[in-house]
Amino acid sequence: MSRSFSQLAKNEERKRTSLIVSKQPIEEPELKIETLGSSALRQSAKRISKVDSSVRELVKKMLHSMYSAKGIGLAAPQVGVNKELLVIDLDFENSTTPPIILINPEITEFSASIDTYEEGCLSIPGVYLNVIRPSSIKVNFRDEMGRPKKLSTDGLLARCIQHEMDHLKGVLFVDRVTNEKDLKNELKEHGFNKKDVISI
Repeated sequence: MSRSFSQLAKNEERKRTSLIVSKQPIEEPELKIETLGSSALRQSAKRISKVDSSVRELVKKMLHSMYSAKGIGLAAPQVGVNKELLVIDLDFENSTTPPIILINPEITEFSASIDTYEEGCLSIPGVYLNVIRPSSIKVNFRDEMGRPKKLSTDGLLARCIQHEMDHLKGVLFVDRVTNEKDLKNELKEHGFNKKDVISI
């Protein structure tokens, strides 16, 4: 097999297996992001039984919503879809970096070490508060083609996956905030109601 033919084959494979979505914001994404107080954010998501073209179309729509909101992660329940699906892109300003698609994700291992880091959420715009989470994780999932994948990660990606996976259980990052005074002040300042927070 010639080198040029091999490269062509790789390019064709990439086209079949990667979702190509513009990272440019659009004025009115098809999927609206729900905000704190919406009952949609408190539902437990359901596993996706079959990864098909409808799932891939949902992924594209979620990516449009995430990029338009300048976010780095979005879970299906945040757009009112009760499915175990996450889209993540820590490098959303770089058009050449592909997003990470996690279908039916399951964390199989948490590190003993923990970190405190400031988090925000597209469903609670403007609110940023410290949250304690394990520093690293191992996660099993399926990609947008339905192929099983495993990922070991730490740092921001590990935190982002944990944050988005909470959404699949109806949990928001504000539920995990331990500083009650900061939580109350931040929510009030940005027009959210403390009664919509669940202590876990």
